[in-house]
Amino acid sequence: MAYSHTNSKGTTYYLHSNGRMFFFSKEIKENALDALPAGYNVVEMKTGMLVLKKIQPAAETAENAENAG
Repeated sequence: MAYSHTNSKGTTYYLHSNGRMFFFSKEIKENALDALPAGYNVVEMKTGMLVLKKIQPAAETAENAENAG
């Protein structure tokens, strides 16, 4: 079963991959993925479009915050 995610507008999208490129589609196609890739999570843009975002390790996030300030 393809990985699905429903956005805030109620539209369900399915995750697909073309090599290292990931994308969401309203229809299940032959290159659909069964699960999220390791190290990624789903983020919804203001328009309702879904994208994958790499999860930042906690140590890197804290280090970046210290360097910024």
